[in-house]
Amino acid sequence: QVQLVESGGGLVQAGGSLRLSCAASGSTFSISTMGWHRQAPGKQRELVATITNRGTTYYTDSVKGRFTISRDNAKNTVDLQMNNLKPEDTAVYYCYALAYRPYWGQGTQVTVSS
Repeated sequence: QVQLVESGGGLVQAGGSLRLSCAASGSTFSISTMGWHRQAPGKQRELVATITNRGTTYYTDSVKGRFTISRDNAKNTVDLQMNNLKPEDTAVYYCYALAYRPYWGQGTQVTVSS
């Protein structure tokens, strides 16, 4: 089992920045990929960014150039630096870890006002 706890969400004006953090515990040795998903009201959950245990990253097109994902394998943490935030980035953000199966955290709200 893997437990994920997120922190760092909040309210920010358009153009501002936020940093999300996620700490994994439990069977962390089994984790390969970590990342972030988000779900806006009335929409399906979507993949935002991922990073493998070797540091290979992936970003969905809408956040490329604005978001940066990073990972500390020794501390079992993954962060998402979000810059130049837009109102359409408003969503609940969920930390994600792929071990023997996918795991998600409880989510943290990010609200971007125009």
